[in-house]
Amino acid sequence: MIRAYKFLLRPTVRQRQALGEMLGDHCGLYNGALQERRGAYRHSSKTSIKYGQQSAQLKEIRAFDPERHGRWSFSSQQATLRRLDKAFQAFFRRVKAGEKPGYPRFRGVNWFDTVEFPKDGDGCRWDSTPHDPVTRVRLQGVGHVRVHQHRPVKGRVKTVSIKREGRQWYVVLACDNVPAEPLPATGAVTGIDMGIAHFLTTSEGEHHPNPRHGKRNAEALADAQRSLKAFPRRKRENRTAKHRRAVEKVAGLHRKVRRQRTDHAHKTALTLVHTYDQIAHERLSIANMVRAPKPKPDPEAPGAFLPNGAASKAGLNRSILDAGWGVFLGILAQKAESAARVLIPVDPRNTSRTCPECGHVDGENRDGEKFQCTACDHRDHADRVGAWNVALRAGLVLPDVA
Repeated sequence: MIRAYKFLLRPTVRQRQALGEMLGDHCGLYNGALQERRGAYRHSSKTSIKYGQQSAQLKEIRAFDPERHGRWSFSSQQATLRRLDKAFQAFFRRVKAGEKPGYPRFRGVNWFDTVEFPKDGDGCRWDSTPHDPVTRVRLQGVGHVRVHQHRPVKGRVKTVSIKREGRQWYVVLACDNVPAEPLPATGAVTGIDMGIAHFLTTSEGEHHPNPRHGKRNAEALADAQRSLKAFPRRKRENRTAKHRRAVEKVAGLHRKVRRQRTDHAHKTALTLVHTYDQIAHERLSIANMVRAPKPKPDPEAPGAFLPNGAASKAGLNRSILDAGWGVFLGILAQKAESAARVLIPVDPRNTSRTCPECGHVDGENRDGEKFQCTACDHRDHADRVGAWNVALRAGLVLPDVA
């Protein structure tokens, strides 16, 4: 299996400065390569520049500027150019598919926060001081940086990435050949229905509460954003100390919500994996679920529009995104694979409108959290009915509905 491990770095003052300079130089390399591609294509010859051509120029760039670009790992600079090339490949793919293209943009120093080392031992070395009880990672141009390693690393380290989040620095390891750790069989199976009133409901009728981390922190975030709005927009180097603190407070609150949401997803997924051998869930397309409704032109008044429920849909979209279904399902898939559990995604259409007793499908079967079949009068909680139908579609053998 392939797994990623993320650890907090504890650099010294000089190492922190060097890490910032490394990000800045890689950001400059990215922007310079992007400018070269744009300029070449805007020429009358319509020249197209590829990754191989730009990678071949790295040797001259490093020799011309040894104090900046010459001090960093050659492989990490190639990875930065490869990152730009992937952005262009995705752009052309979206153009051919008729989607919104999204041309690659220049990156500011605040929007370029990751440097990748494609191979452990080439410009970087994980656990560079094995004789020392303190784990360190060696980075070319930075030195041996202390790592707060809170869990063992399993498998073979393939790539090492350095990431900045606010004022903190992290190392992310991508490892392959990670051995699975199967859990003992329990003989239990279930289907789960994702929701908003309840985070999820199992086919046994067990409800897991929705913590609503975004809503709980919304007031504090709104106050922080109002304080930030009082300052004029300025570049990072021109901000006052109060302005920088206001920016960091907003970013810190966003990070807090993200970590709370991820922590809840990990704990809930771990509970399911320890309890059930097979888990069926809805194959959700969250991007389509949170799409804004299309405007409704008024045929009797040109230029006017009819109500389309955009306000209520916006509130629903916020609740869906706050629940973090996509994050949870991704984490659940990883934990199920590691524990040798079976995860079965199924078509979610009409799962909460189909009667599990007689199979009758009707939109009037459900009224909020209440389910009452219009054909056989079967009654139950709507979320449990949805979870039950998810399990049935996955072919799981469940106990009696009642």
